[in-house]
Amino acid sequence: MKKLEIIIKPERLEDLKKILNDNKANGLMISNIMGYGNQKGYTTIYRGTETTVNLLPKVKVETVVPTEVAEVIVDEVVKQINTGNYGDGKIFIYDVDDVVRIRTGERGKEAL
Repeated sequence: MKKLEIIIKPERLEDLKKILNDNKANGLMISNIMGYGNQKGYTTIYRGTETTVNLLPKVKVETVVPTEVAEVIVDEVVKQINTGNYGDGKIFIYDVDDVVRIRTGERGKEAL
C-alpha cells in the first residue's frame, strides 16, 4: 500500500477529487495549508507600501491506496492538474506497512 500526500492549488481540488473517486480511493483527508516552494511568493503594493507575500494558500490531500492504484493516480494527477506554472504542487509517496480498521479489526487492503 502507498500513502499519497498531494499538495496543490486550492482551485484544483475538485479536479483532484474526481481523479481519486474515479480510481476508487476510498478515504481522503484534506487540509488547508500555507507554504511556498520554488516560486517564493510574490511582491505587491498595498496602500503605497511594497510587501512580499511568501506564504501562499495550498491544499494537502492525503489518501492510502493499493500499490497498483498509486501509480495510476500519480499519472492522472500529473496529466490533469499540471498547468506548467510554478506552484502546481507536489506528490509525496510513502510506503504503508499495514492499516487496521478500528471498528472491525480488519487489516491490510480490506481495511481501506
